Amino acid sequence: MTLDFRFFFTLACVLVSGYFAYRAFKQKLDYLKLGKAESLCGNVAERLRVFTVNVLGQKKLFKDFLPGLQHAIIFWGFIIITIGTTEHILEGFVHGFSFAFLGPLYRAIVFMQEIFHPLILLAVVYGLTRRLITKPARLADDWSHKKDALVVLSLTGILMVANIVTFACYVAANTAHSVPEARPVSVVVAEFLLQNGIVTPESALTIGHLGWAVHLLTVFFFMAYIPRSKHLHVVAAGPNFYFARLDNKGTFSQINFEDESVTAYGVSKITDFSWKDLLDTYSCTSCGRCNEFCPTANTGKPLRPMKLIEDLKHHLLTVGDVLLKDPTAEPPQPLIGEESGITHDTLWACTTCRACVEACPVGIEHIDKIVDMRRNLVMMESAMPGELQNTMKNWETQSNPWGMPQDARDEWCRELDIPRLADKPNAEYLFYVGCAGSFDARNQKISTAIVQILKKASVDFAVLGKEELCNGETARRAGNEYLAKVMIDMNIEVLKRYDVKKIIATCPHCLNTLKNEYPDFGFHAEVIHHAEFIQKLIQEGKISPQMGGEVAGMSSEKECGGKKRIAFHDSCYLGRYNDIFDAPREALKAVPGVELVELPRNRKEGFCCGAGGARMWMEETIGQRVNVNRVEEALEQKPDVIAAGCPFCQTMLIDGVKEKHMSDKVEVLDIAEIVARSL
Repeated sequence: MTLDFRFFFTLACVLVSGYFAYRAFKQKLDYLKLGKAESLCGNVAERLRVFTVNVLGQKKLFKDFLPGLQHAIIFWGFIIITIGTTEHILEGFVHGFSFAFLGPLYRAIVFMQEIFHPLILLAVVYGLTRRLITKPARLADDWSHKKDALVVLSLTGILMVANIVTFACYVAANTAHSVPEARPVSVVVAEFLLQNGIVTPESALTIGHLGWAVHLLTVFFFMAYIPRSKHLHVVAAGPNFYFARLDNKGTFSQINFEDESVTAYGVSKITDFSWKDLLDTYSCTSCGRCNEFCPTANTGKPLRPMKLIEDLKHHLLTVGDVLLKDPTAEPPQPLIGEESGITHDTLWACTTCRACVEACPVGIEHIDKIVDMRRNLVMMESAMPGELQNTMKNWETQSNPWGMPQDARDEWCRELDIPRLADKPNAEYLFYVGCAGSFDARNQKISTAIVQILKKASVDFAVLGKEELCNGETARRAGNEYLAKVMIDMNIEVLKRYDVKKIIATCPHCLNTLKNEYPDFGFHAEVIHHAEFIQKLIQEGKISPQMGGEVAGMSSEKECGGKKRIAFHDSCYLGRYNDIFDAPREALKAVPGVELVELPRNRKEGFCCGAGGARMWMEETIGQRVNVNRVEEALEQKPDVIAAGCPFCQTMLIDGVKEKHMSDKVEVLDIAEIVARSL
């Protein structure tokens, strides 16, 4: 291969591939500009940490070890091999070019390349085996998904074979820059080729040059192909992690209802999303991890988080050119509807459990997009399930989802001698009871148990009584941001009037809203879940669970001999949203006679009860009921008690146990009830 040929070959590859790659990448960048502005540049140190851990460290991928290792080997390997690719390109333009002038560093890089070539080849074989033979359920098996994977895996394999052959032949030909002392794999392959007469030193040089050409062709084809395939995530995932919404866990963007220039709320077309939301769609790897943990995808609902993101991306690519010509034009296809695949049933199926976000290896934020589209449906079109309309009216008129009279909010504690903040404004803690703990008969028992524990520990606390209002959490997730803001502002007015500094919350939804969302609306306080507080009281010796006639919270008529198996269910808003995993477990383990049993899906991978995201107030008519799926899993552990720390979970688990006709054998109890019965 002559010098001139290599020069023009390299030049042609650069120009042709560069042209097609530039066109595709420019189009994708222009589409991002269609999204609304969003500033995500602050806190550079934290952004670099998130980028380093999740992109360079591949942390989230290792949750599924073997596929994660496969991806990490390819990723880390390509970082090293790209140095060799750069050397190949420069060698095409400058005869004899090499990074050998780097000395020992160059030999270290070459050695690492040698190690990664066969490792990547093994990773490719593993990937092809999963796609073609084992076919895990989470991987989409349709041709459009499979094609991209097969193309990229095949090209990666070709590239590795080309590299192994190229450098082995250069070693066999004893070229000036073959660096045999740093190429153990190439030396072995070269000896094999020479000893078996497959190549001669003369022919090896020619074959090495051909391998070099194959390497360049493969790499430059990659450049043009990536922006046209789902492997766009190779480029998009890094920026997606860097520009993550760092303060977004547990809250949502606010709407300025006083801005008269705003004529529509929520998202009804693709340009209503921010550029970061659109970048999310580019980042999707179609790996299916989100579907694997999603309660709706696991129970036959129309919402599949991966499909939602893919549908948004497909819609953007479909209408993008039209909107680039005229951003104010009406898109030729509606964002929400049968044509796009994003139906009302899809959006209303979400429980906002955050399993999809937690599982996603590239940091996609699915829930924000769903809530934004719900906002438009509710506030602009009044389009919502009928039963949810009734719940909205109840919030508006009585500040609780049941529509019970506000004056009855503290009826549950009439006989308990609990001080009100109105009478005891300097109480150290406000016990924020919440709607469920105030109005639902079953959950009132939990509120009573908490009061018993607080009194036993001589905690200085009070309640708001009739002055307590719904915190707006569920209305917000149901898309009614305006109603939520009204409730939030009213509640904050009451909390500020009493200068509340510390709050004990029974409901993880209340906890999340008061702790994570209220600061955005101007209220700050220390908010603690009752499970954390109980565990703290036990740790400090202020309460001491004892073995008694009602072991581990079991009713007295049940057998009291031996330990009682308690299966603990992680509430999504307690666990994934607020990282509270150990406190409830430690509180339960402190009760004598308890054998704590972990469910197969637990902690950050815990499975939703089905009540979040306003689903508590909607009928579940499609597929299997989420709570039944969870209860079936719990019953397989043969528990005496299923324990929870959330009134929504409590209700859903009780209903699930009833549906399985196990109410006479298995109790569903709150952590507070179990501890209170042991005092």
